[in-house]
Amino acid sequence: MFHFIQTPLDWLMIIEAQVYWDERGFFMETYNKWDFDNVWINCNFVQDNHSKSKAWVLRGLHFQTKNTQSKLVRVIAWSVYDVALDLRKNSPTFWKWFWVVLNSENKKQLFVPTWFAHWFLTLTDDTEFVYKCDNFYNPESEGWIMWNDEELNINWKDFFDSEKIIISEKDKKNMSLNDFRIINPF
Repeated sequence: MFHFIQTPLDWLMIIEAQVYWDERGFFMETYNKWDFDNVWINCNFVQDNHSKSKAWVLRGLHFQTKNTQSKLVRVIAWSVYDVALDLRKNSPTFWKWFWVVLNSENKKQLFVPTWFAHWFLTLTDDTEFVYKCDNFYNPESEGWIMWNDEELNINWKDFFDSEKIIISEKDKKNMSLNDFRIINPF
């Protein structure tokens, strides 16, 4: 059984699973096609991904312009600050972002639709992040937006010291929101 929570951004959903605890540990169902289809999340997931990172690793702000991917994301060990950004030109929430802390204690998941960019920041060492995708990864259609673009208006100082961030060379070269406007396929 799942509790689906609509965020302020249309189609972006927090999913809370029923967790059954006893003296042995816990059991939870993380996905059930029938339950998800009943709330319009009718994805045919085709790929699962798993990453492990040190504290303060930032991955993203990623999206695909072709072979777009909806994602069902969650943390199985430790904690992340997870952010999604609406890229739809005609959306009332265009350029709006939403964040949620996902961790191994709260067991929340986030459904990220295809027209959202996504990134996460690990808050602890050995954080393990897993996600299902409804399309295959296509490096030729991958896009990136700078996580700290001033136009996003995210006060990162509320969450961490930006000097601590570990970011890939690829993500250091991401485009600005202004540059993205020119090519925006959504």
